[in-house]
Amino acid sequence: MTRVALLLVTLFAVAGSGVLAQEPTHSTAPGSTLNLNSATLPQLEALPGIGRSTAERIIEYRQKNGGFKKIEDLMNVRGVGEKSFLKLKPLITVAPPRGERASAQP
Repeated sequence: MTRVALLLVTLFAVAGSGVLAQEPTHSTAPGSTLNLNSATLPQLEALPGIGRSTAERIIEYRQKNGGFKKIEDLMNVRGVGEKSFLKLKPLITVAPPRGERASAQP
């Protein structure tokens, strides 16, 4: 299955689960990036090479560390090495969660 086909299958699965009915945190369309600080478990699992266990560790890392400060912090998560990171780099981004962004403004 091609990467695009896999992404489409995943998007339909996520849409059916009701996840997309929540407040949008990013677009999963091709060419867009996934915010590591707000992505849901299914969204993280849709990334190439990220399974359920690694997705859970990503969420655990951001909870324990107050979020990701830079995308390279993803390599601090067990199961994500440099080779995996380089594949994910064009697909991910880091931005503060919505609540933090609003509170940081004067």
